[in-house]
Amino acid sequence: MAPIDGLIVGVVSLLVGALAIHIGAKIVLRKDPAFGDAVVAAAVGALAYALLGFIGGIPVVGPVLLLVLWIGIVNWRYPGGWIRAAGIGFAAWLAAIVLLWVLSLANLVELSALGIPGV
Repeated sequence: MAPIDGLIVGVVSLLVGALAIHIGAKIVLRKDPAFGDAVVAAAVGALAYALLGFIGGIPVVGPVLLLVLWIGIVNWRYPGGWIRAAGIGFAAWLAAIVLLWVLSLANLVELSALGIPGV
């Protein structure tokens, strides 16, 4: 894969992650949040995973710590506290799966997204 291909895949994955977070925030908060907050949350989440991904290798505790970190990033960008941030995260996870499934049906992407854990 050429470097430009990797860049395109990264940008598309980041945008899918941001759109999923935006949809999750819209559902949970019941208002129209700024899309920029979703882009920042997805980018910081992807960066945190890239920098701290080695923690995920610790059995049981590692994935839980990374998930709490990601929910903390969502909590930082959106109002409502940890419970709403977890709700936004769950809704974003579901939205990312649906978005990627639709895009994969058109043979545009694989089922993965930067900025959304486990997708």
